[in-house]
This record gives sequence, structure tokens and C-alpha cells, in this order.
Amino acid sequence: MKRKYKDILLKDMTYIASFIGTFILFLIVMYLVIKGAGLIKIHLLTSNYNAETENAAVIEDYVYHDMTDHDGNYSKKWGIAFEDVTTSHKEEVISVSYIDENSPFNHLYSTVAGKNNQSVSIEEGSIVKNMYYLDDSGNKTFLSETMMKDAANLASILDEKATGIISINYQSMGGGIKGSLIVTMYLIVISLLISLPIGVSAAIYLHEYAKKSRLNSLIRQGIDTLTGVPSIIYGLMGVTVLFPITKLVGAKSTSVLLGALTMAVILLPTIISSTTEALIVVPQGLRDASLSLGATKSQTIFKVVLPSAINGILTGVLLSIGRVIGESAALVYTTSTVINDAPTILSQGTSLSLMIWSIMSSEQPNYELASAISLIILMVVFMINGVVKLVSKRFVKSFE
Repeated sequence: MKRKYKDILLKDMTYIASFIGTFILFLIVMYLVIKGAGLIKIHLLTSNYNAETENAAVIEDYVYHDMTDHDGNYSKKWGIAFEDVTTSHKEEVISVSYIDENSPFNHLYSTVAGKNNQSVSIEEGSIVKNMYYLDDSGNKTFLSETMMKDAANLASILDEKATGIISINYQSMGGGIKGSLIVTMYLIVISLLISLPIGVSAAIYLHEYAKKSRLNSLIRQGIDTLTGVPSIIYGLMGVTVLFPITKLVGAKSTSVLLGALTMAVILLPTIISSTTEALIVVPQGLRDASLSLGATKSQTIFKVVLPSAINGILTGVLLSIGRVIGESAALVYTTSTVINDAPTILSQGTSLSLMIWSIMSSEQPNYELASAISLIILMVVFMINGVVKLVSKRFVKSFE
């Protein structure tokens, strides 16, 4: 009877612990959804984080044509519509929502020094900062953001008061994560290209070829120890040891390549350990059967053992990708904390997780944008998880 109650108690404790863990995870996801789901749009993924400002004027000899009507806060006189939006930086601004193809705002030239009066046009989604226009008396009138008030008032001013547009200052929306998304992809691809073949090969040697000895035992213990080393130490190692290597290929300072090399070193213990565990699970009978049929040891390993261990190896790959996406401490030293909208392998940049760190460490933390990026990271991990499982099933079916 006593044993029965003990079993019931242990089972209930398991259920309670599982429920608490699931509930906490649910609360975290719900918080991220409530805070950041509203910001997840195509614009967030495809636009730059830093806004680009332009100052332009209407081409003087442009002849206006009839412009079609449009719903919303639309100026039929000038063929442009506006809307009130909140940026990812939590600013209330007036954005361009529509521009008629015949609108004068599609026929502008830049007045910024150094651009040689090149032709420009306002894109939909641009933010209107200020404007100079001519009123009915021919006077030059300045219109600031404060004077615009909102989208409806701006459209009304253009229709009722403006007889000419002298200049307009506008900027792109900004707040996008395109650059950080590119850096994250660079880190994943480069680090796996380096660490995966080395890690799998090392695991094969240690488990299939290496004899049991004190040296090999120390190597295995060292690999297990490296798995638990804080990543910030790897970051310091990357700056001091790996930076001279990246300098040889043209990197002048910390770079995406340096971060990828550092992540490759971080991932090696994980890949070696997961691959070794996968090889251990493969029944010895498969090896013996292959050898008895005349196959060499190498043929047995690469044609029998590895296909049987593919699930465990791909699990290691999935863990590695998750580590790369979620890493920040090591990348602070190796890729920098500069949010770069046009990163290259040899330039500085931030990954998605490091971008969250940069946003939250500023004077005014942006919880909404950080939550939106966190949701995107979760979705990327889920997508990669699905792809890895699909590939794993394909391998297993082809082997069977």
C-alpha cells in the first residue's frame, strides 16, 4: 500500500512539474505575442533599421495630369494619400500610403548636397518630416510635423492652401531587421560548414577507430568539459586567437567571419557529443553483419552506421543552429554591437539575438520591437526544426 501511494505521489509530481513548465512557457510566448505580434510585417523583414532621410523639390516644368481619386486621407490636388502610423521606435508619424502615378511627388529631384539634382520619388511607407509650400498669396510657408498634426489635416492643407511645393523632407520608415537577419544566416551557414564535417569526423574517429586508452579518455573528457564553458570566454578567444586569421583575408576589425569562426569552435563539442551518442545507439549487429558480408570498416561506417545514426546527427545540427541563433555573449566581442543594414562577411554586424541586446541596452528600451524579433527567432527555429525532421525522415526511408 505504501508503495502504491508513493507511485501515485511521484506521478502527480511529474504531472504538476510538466504543467508548471508548460504554463510558464505559454506565458512567455503570450507576452511576446501581445507585445510584438503587431509589428511583424513584411516591412520589418525587408527594410533597414536605420532610416534614410531625403530632401527634394518638385521638378518645375513638370505638367500635371488628371489624377484618379483614392480613399483615405487623400489630396486629389497633389495625388498623394497619408495615414497615421506608429513606428517600431514607438513614434507617432504621418506616412505616405498612396501616390498616384501622375502625382508631382513622383517627379522630384534631390536638393541634398552631392547628389547633383538626381531624380527621386517618395515611396509608399515614407515618413513626411516637413515641407515648404507656396500659399494663395505666393508666400513661402513652412509646415513642420507639429503643424501637420495628423494625416487628415496634412491632406487638407495641401488641397486648400498649397499652390506649389518648394521642398519636402521625408525619410524611410526604418526599424527593420533585414541586416541582422542576413548576419544570422551568414553565421549559421559558415559556422556549420566548418564545424559539421570536423565534428562528425572527430566523433567517427573517437568511437569507431580510436582504441581505448588514457589519452582518448582524456580527449573525451575535454570535449565534455568544453560543452559547459561560458560562451563569453569563447568570445575572448576569438578576438585574441582567431582575429589574426580573419585579418589575413581582409577584415580590418571584428567581423561576421570572426563571429562565425568563433561559433564554429563553440559548436564543435556539441556536434561531437551528439554524433558520438548517435553512433553508440547503432546496434553492433549492423556492423558485424556488414563486415561478415565482406564490406570494409570504412564502407561499414559510411554506408551502414552513419545512415542509421542520421537522426542523432541531425538533432546535433538542430541544437547547433539554435545555439547560433540564440548566442549573444561571444558575438559581442567578435561581430560588434553595431546594427549594420548592409553587412558583408568581412564587415561588422549584429545577429537577431544581439540586436535584441542592443535595443534593450539603449536609454529607451523598445520592448515591442524586442518581442517581435524574439517571435521571429522562435518561428525560424520551428521552421528549421520542421525541415530537419523532414530531411531525417527522408534519410531513414531511403536507408530502409
